Amino acid sequence: MEYGSLAFQALAATIKIVFMILGFLMPLASILTWMERRESAMMQDRLGPNRANIGPFKLWGITHFMADAVKFLFKEDFVPPKAHKFLFMWAPIMAMAPALIVAAIIPFGPPLCWNELLEKNPVCGQPINLQIAQLDVGLLFYFAISSLAVYGATLAGWASHNKWAMMGGLRATSQMMSYEVTMGMAVLGSFLVYGTLEPGAIVAQQTHIFSLGHYHSSWGIFLQPAGFVLFLTAAIAETKRTPFDIPEGEPEIIGYFVEYSGLRFGMFFLGEFLEIVVSSAIMITLFFGGYHWGNTIDNALLSHLPNFVFVLAMFGLWTVKVFAFCGFQLMIRWSLPRFRSDQLMRLGWQRLLPISIANVVATALVVLWAQQ
Repeated sequence: MEYGSLAFQALAATIKIVFMILGFLMPLASILTWMERRESAMMQDRLGPNRANIGPFKLWGITHFMADAVKFLFKEDFVPPKAHKFLFMWAPIMAMAPALIVAAIIPFGPPLCWNELLEKNPVCGQPINLQIAQLDVGLLFYFAISSLAVYGATLAGWASHNKWAMMGGLRATSQMMSYEVTMGMAVLGSFLVYGTLEPGAIVAQQTHIFSLGHYHSSWGIFLQPAGFVLFLTAAIAETKRTPFDIPEGEPEIIGYFVEYSGLRFGMFFLGEFLEIVVSSAIMITLFFGGYHWGNTIDNALLSHLPNFVFVLAMFGLWTVKVFAFCGFQLMIRWSLPRFRSDQLMRLGWQRLLPISIANVVATALVVLWAQQ
């Protein structure tokens, strides 16, 4: 297969898709289910998962997520008699699929010089970008696809023919639609700074030193601190986790998936953790330099390491960043109390939205002043 041919590009794209889904997203989301239990146990001074071991090897119960998978596969898949069969089946897919699709725009490493690795050629001919899809409207694609997850919660509540599930679905719909507005406005500030919506281009720009008057920086967190706080808050609300978990409301037993069991419930369960991973990756891309250390360190490593080793080092850094933010979101769940429904809506519309608009206006004024 000729390097650079259409067949080679198709093969490379397929490998990137398989790696991102089966090699990164699904394993990390599965491990987060174990981390959630372990972290909550440590914060509540109890043991947590410690039973699921492999033979004599005691791994602190880390294989509990494997036991979960087996349990979901063999549990009875019950469908309420009056449920809408097709929509009841379709809702878990709509809840899980958007998180997998939007991962296509996330850059997870620097370009890989494949011919340097295979042919021992020091000249990098046509590098392979470690990003499944490079779209000029990448962040718009993220919002367009991730917003489809609203249908998963809504359909699950309505199709179950259960008034409590319906109430959870309505809560999820109102919450997710409200905080998507704030999330979009938070990203708009980054767009004004970087002048692009393509995630790979945003990451590349964060290797350079920005100068806004006397203010110098590289990572987006220093250029858009308010945008980061707004995006983080809205992302937690989008994943419907504490303190924004009123659509599920475990103590109230009104979760929109209350009628689901077996593998269908497992898809809702895993979809929530997939959203955590993807939102963390987007935050890393926008505000923390993506897979970069910094311009000086990157150049030093690139000049001393073979391309393949350099790519592995940058991917390792990106993984650590994503993992750190996933752990931070898990920690928040066991640190803050739940909002009431009216408090949640008031925070979204009367607090965060005005602040996000003010952040966009302030950013536009600073960028305009810096260009003069």
